[in-house]
Amino acid sequence: MFSTAHKISTLRTAKAQAVLRLTPQLVEALRSKSGPKGDALEIARAAGVLAAKRTWELIPYCHPIPIDQVLIHCELEENSARITSEVTSVGKTGIEMEALVAAQIAATTIFDMLKPLSAEMEITDVKVLKKEGGKSSFQEMLPKGFKAAVIVTSDGTFAGKREDRSGKIIKERLEKFGISGVDYLILPDEKEKIQQALLDFHKKDFSLVVTTGGTGLGPRDVTVEATEGILDREVPGIMEAARSFGQQRTPYSMLSRGRAGLKGGMLIVNLPGSSKGTAESLDAIFPAILHSYRMMAGGKHD
Repeated sequence: MFSTAHKISTLRTAKAQAVLRLTPQLVEALRSKSGPKGDALEIARAAGVLAAKRTWELIPYCHPIPIDQVLIHCELEENSARITSEVTSVGKTGIEMEALVAAQIAATTIFDMLKPLSAEMEITDVKVLKKEGGKSSFQEMLPKGFKAAVIVTSDGTFAGKREDRSGKIIKERLEKFGISGVDYLILPDEKEKIQQALLDFHKKDFSLVVTTGGTGLGPRDVTVEATEGILDREVPGIMEAARSFGQQRTPYSMLSRGRAGLKGGMLIVNLPGSSKGTAESLDAIFPAILHSYRMMAGGKHD
């Protein structure tokens, strides 16, 4: 199975269909509930619900996920029954396979219940009609002139005694979200120098500065203090989300003091110094964090 450990839980929905081609006589048997095995539509609805819940047992790479709702609809036409399934979940992975299996099993159940009357049936047009949720639903268009920077705060790295990994991870991740030409700066753990660098980026109209390091409890961890000293407005939910995500993976996440907030229109985010903590924090807050620029421009949530 593929790992979903790096994913966040979001509301996910999917809608799928399967069309059962029938003779007019079979359509009438469905409508009148006169088939030899009883009410085929009601049994098919129950079968579809059960199928959605058991999808992970049938398809090897599907994960067992909590399902919050399954709806099965049947629209009778002159020569067909169109089965649609709608499945909802709050989880880390998509729900479209559950919707597909539900629609197909519901259609197959009708086939089984009508076959004593005639085998002149065909299941066709099986497809996903809609899917929503996951990070792909939270992509954002960046404003024109968007500039970003990464600041690594570490005495050891600044002195050349330690190789930076976290800053490079941030830079690579930003580039994946279409943020190119990211400035990259390494500083010692000195409050005044960190603060001055943040102010310099603000004067140059940068949109985003992500720091890594100096968020812990060490005597030289001062990045948080440097940031707090210049913020106009804090955005506490950003780092709350990062710490909550990290806490599910290591209890040490609660010791991170990172802050996030605005200096004018520039968003500053403090990430941990460890490469693992940095990567997990990025998983937790991107790309949704980029929605802040639409909000600052007077836009609205979708």
